[in-house]
Amino acid sequence: MTDQHRWDALGSSGNWVKTPNLDRIACCGTQFTNCITTSPVCVPARVTLATGQYPHNNGVWNHIPYRLPFQSNTWMSSIRSLGYRTSVFGKTHLTPHGGADLRDNESLLHSLGLDDLDEIAGPRASAKGMSNMVAVWEREGFLEEYRADFEDRFAHKQYVVRPSTLPLDYYYDVYVGQQARRYLSAYDSEKPWFCWVSWGGPHQPWDTPEPYASMYAPELMPNPAGHTEALSRPRGRVDLMMQRNSPHFEDGEVAAMRADYAGSISLIDHQIGKILDLVTERGELESTIIAFTSDHGEMNGDHGLISKSNFYDGAVRVPLILKRAGMQKLGVVNKSPVETVDLGPTLVELAGGELGYRQFGKSFVSALDGSSHRDDALSEIGGELMLMNEEWKAALNEAGDVYMLFDRKNDPLEEDNLAGEPKYRSYQDDLRLRILERVVQSQLYQAN
Repeated sequence: MTDQHRWDALGSSGNWVKTPNLDRIACCGTQFTNCITTSPVCVPARVTLATGQYPHNNGVWNHIPYRLPFQSNTWMSSIRSLGYRTSVFGKTHLTPHGGADLRDNESLLHSLGLDDLDEIAGPRASAKGMSNMVAVWEREGFLEEYRADFEDRFAHKQYVVRPSTLPLDYYYDVYVGQQARRYLSAYDSEKPWFCWVSWGGPHQPWDTPEPYASMYAPELMPNPAGHTEALSRPRGRVDLMMQRNSPHFEDGEVAAMRADYAGSISLIDHQIGKILDLVTERGELESTIIAFTSDHGEMNGDHGLISKSNFYDGAVRVPLILKRAGMQKLGVVNKSPVETVDLGPTLVELAGGELGYRQFGKSFVSALDGSSHRDDALSEIGGELMLMNEEWKAALNEAGDVYMLFDRKNDPLEEDNLAGEPKYRSYQDDLRLRILERVVQSQLYQAN
């Protein structure tokens, strides 16, 4: 799992980032090209992924200091109950990260179904808090320079592109890969293993270390998407972001960000390759189920925005790949809508079980051959709701009005917002009704 990874930033989907190891998994499995995060921001996306409950169920609508309650129902606990020894290396963000010592979270993560762990915070939170990784930085004399670099970035231009102050071998995404490999290399339990490897990149800042920082030429990066506005339409969250948070990019800055972002992904892909090589050396690759996804995407200059927290494809569409033994079809590309919340029940089914509590993920095991999975996919943030099917995308603001409407077949870059245009009124009404149906159908209440 990565953090803030766009759906098209793979060799097998966008052809502008080199990811030979992720492409290798895709060639042996199924790649879902219309996977939607259930929320385009870290905390609600990860809480929903773990529990199967949408923001409208759990009330976690945004990037808030939220702690998942002890012994919450999770698919990780279900996998452990099936006889697996479970582990996590990297970021979970199921507890507050700012200024915290993540080593204090171990008992909570154990209660959520994770036996062995080495948790890190994201790049920015690691400059404020503590973890095993940050303790290594402090011991080696890297921490103060790392903190000073972050303070300077966010005091002046947070999207500045320059390499990390950390040496490559101590960079956070290398640390995560190293710890996972050490664990699996030494693993000798009689129980089968489940290992969740969760990188902090390619989340901002744009601080990819060499040699990955200069791996991509900025002038060869794809141009960002623009947009045309309807003359009159309701307003929503993305308009507020445009007004308050849209950077005034200088020439070449977006291309430089994209090149650095691509380098970060290639670095992680290299770490994934090393893990795959180790599993191969253990003689377990053929019998190992491998899934790959991210919590949300990154705008990278599309529509004049950076980061996430909106319903444009750059923020809301993420990679999803799954490979398992005995697949009859290899290299399948499935264009059916799927949600990140579907991953948990899929892994539990493949492990031989089923979830025994009410949740709203839907296993996509039956869609690994390319069959249709969902008619549409739902995403939520800040009291707003978005629905995407194979032809349309619509988003409702807090008042329930459609303020984003895109014809996905004729406008794949989402450059022409049709919301508010009278000729598309029937489409807006139908999609709005379907969004409300999805919310009503996914309530925690169950009649006796």
